[in-house]
Amino acid sequence: MSYEDRQITCADCGVDFTFSADDQEYYASKGYSEPKRCPSCRAAKKAQNRGGHGAKSGYGHNRPQFKVTCSACGCETTVPFEPKGDRPVYCSDCYRNMQ
Repeated sequence: MSYEDRQITCADCGVDFTFSADDQEYYASKGYSEPKRCPSCRAAKKAQNRGGHGAKSGYGHNRPQFKVTCSACGCETTVPFEPKGDRPVYCSDCYRNMQ
């Protein structure tokens, strides 16, 4: 299939941007829909969805953190679960070293 550069109006900012023939071919090969946002608005939306930290959206955000003392080195740290007291709790460095 032959593709030609096309102008698309961004749904967010209203600016016209070029949807290149190469990009169209790539989108088609991946089964993607054509973009509705310009590259800068897509990047902003992507960063917003990731919370700006590169993490997947919705995972781990707003989880309560609990202050604990590492059972191995004694440092203060936080964990995303409430320790029950029947098992040791480690800081991330000690946990990684024990694996």
